[in-house]
Amino acid sequence: MRYASTFDKTGAPVVAELQGDLLVPLAGLTELGDATTAQVLAAAERRTADAFSAADAELRPVVPNPARVFCVGLNYKAHIEETGRSDSDYPVLFPKFASSLTGPFSAVELPSESAQVDYEGELTVVIGTPGRRIAEADALDHVLGYTVANDVSMRDYQYKTHQWMQGKAWDACTPVGPYLVTPDEVDITAQSISTTVNGLKVQDSTIDLLIFPIPRLIATISEFTALRTGDLILTGTPSGVGARRTPPLFLKSGDVVTVEVTGVGSLRNTIA
Repeated sequence: MRYASTFDKTGAPVVAELQGDLLVPLAGLTELGDATTAQVLAAAERRTADAFSAADAELRPVVPNPARVFCVGLNYKAHIEETGRSDSDYPVLFPKFASSLTGPFSAVELPSESAQVDYEGELTVVIGTPGRRIAEADALDHVLGYTVANDVSMRDYQYKTHQWMQGKAWDACTPVGPYLVTPDEVDITAQSISTTVNGLKVQDSTIDLLIFPIPRLIATISEFTALRTGDLILTGTPSGVGARRTPPLFLKSGDVVTVEVTGVGSLRNTIA
């Protein structure tokens, strides 16, 4: 199944299931989040009479108001090499907030304070079953589905200190979507990820190259905090980020950035 948090044709917020070219609202559900387990989604009445064109939909972030957004840095070897950093046996983790998120096709505004705005295409995991101290062997049972994100980063702010939050958690600068794709729909380890800027492919990798795979990330994070339904885990970006290119490729007004994970979907955002 593929689900979206969106607005219906009357402008009301709904959860909708993608059926062909149509989005079918689910009765009683306004957004994917802490109340929308797999069981709730499966049991919800499909309002087929209220279906509307997916092409015309105003999609919100897949989970508009997650309790937590966990981000993973340096999770592809080639990206570690381009940054000049060393390997680690523990993942680099940092937070974003619900206010950091924006829609999969929304414009991303350049902040006037930053001159080094960068792209980072990422596979994103949506948690469906809460849990604490989850074993790696059980971790995938806690996944509601997968989606796509662009971890837009303000590099000049990121490197002001050894902590990254000030460069990563700007309001409305992290597109997430377009759909939540359930695990039965896709063999996620067999997929590829790519980013283009104005049609130029700048990132290109495969999900099986994650240093810390999804079960390890879920197990590691759930050691120190209980994961909740609707939590997001951005799993890290491959090599090719703008800050490490020669010359650097920072985003400017009018640029169009597309991030695609095969089998999952693609974001397309204009920089404003």
